[in-house]
Amino acid sequence: MSEIKEITGGVCAAQGFRASGVHCGIRKNKSKKDLALIISDTRAAAAAVYTQNLVKGAPLLVTKQNIADGYASAIICNSGNANTCNANGVEIAEDMCKLVQQSAGIAADDVVVASTGVIGQPLNITPIEDGMESLVAGLAYDNSDAAAEAIMTTDTVKKSAAVEFTLGGKTCRLGGIAKGSGMIHPNMATMLVFVTTDADISPEMLQKALRNDILTSFNMVSVDGDTSTNDMVSVLANGQAGNAAITTENEDYDTFCKALHTVTVKLCRMIAGDGEGATKLLTCKVNGAKTEKDAKIAAKSVICSSLLKAAMFGADANWGRVLCALGYSGADLDVRKVDVSFASAKGRIDVCKNGAGIAFSEEIAKEILLEQEIEILIGLNDGANSAEAWGCDLTYDYVKINGDYRT
Repeated sequence: MSEIKEITGGVCAAQGFRASGVHCGIRKNKSKKDLALIISDTRAAAAAVYTQNLVKGAPLLVTKQNIADGYASAIICNSGNANTCNANGVEIAEDMCKLVQQSAGIAADDVVVASTGVIGQPLNITPIEDGMESLVAGLAYDNSDAAAEAIMTTDTVKKSAAVEFTLGGKTCRLGGIAKGSGMIHPNMATMLVFVTTDADISPEMLQKALRNDILTSFNMVSVDGDTSTNDMVSVLANGQAGNAAITTENEDYDTFCKALHTVTVKLCRMIAGDGEGATKLLTCKVNGAKTEKDAKIAAKSVICSSLLKAAMFGADANWGRVLCALGYSGADLDVRKVDVSFASAKGRIDVCKNGAGIAFSEEIAKEILLEQEIEILIGLNDGANSAEAWGCDLTYDYVKINGDYRT
């Protein structure tokens, strides 16, 4: 299998993709970009997964319709005001696609459209229309950062990742950008991820790769337990790398999936680490589960525990909260076999053995838990399956941010 090499470039790392991001006026703060556009030079295979929330943003419905034939050429996304729960939401989403057609020459039904921000506020199409000229004028093959910035809401950092790999002797690249800080508890299915690649892969295999990937990437992230109405991950593959088209499961498909997973996991960690008000990235690693399903359920339950998240904020090695979360998780496990440890750059400390507490230094534990990246290591000792989940600590600032998010 080809080596997966991390590179820079985000959604512009792959051949034939241009990106842009501008302030069009949706946000009052003129220093913040609020409209992004990504365009492929050639029509690309397209795949997407969407939130399972029954309340869905209108752009998701329009996107699903637009890529029903398996292809798209552009992605447009606004931030600052989500096109969700608006009576004319579908009309606005369709108008955004038409604006791409008018300004960039891309067929309206070849556009992936997305929107993020406050839910339930009317979205005016006029600023978007007014911003299209500068948005298209700013399209460039090295402008991924502008698009990444334009999709941010309460995010404090831009989220971008890219890799290079080989398929049949041809160099391929795959990169992505993401937004997500609060209302993060995907069930794909406010989190948006846009991925581009120059690998040649059929729409059917691209959709299969994406659908399988999210089960161990984005669906294993939680910041606050709230599944957004706007969650979407979309991938465009334009085939410009010139590899033999991937149309079936083979070695090239496996390499492609590994490359995709490398990017998605990196974006997952960025989203979790930039959770609203967060000071720490939490990674829960579960080993020794009876089944993969049990491992995933257990890891996700721990990372979602508000009590555990609060303890991590306070650097409190309260391992009982880990067992509590395992106990109500629904995973098939024997609590009498469970081992728990905490680890960071400062070292590792065992705190629980066979479901019971063991002697440990609270001082050393606190030093370990004061780091910005914490691992919660769980051994179920009941099988050979494992899983990882990502989250963050729960801080005072989370409440402050969400106490007046709309006003």
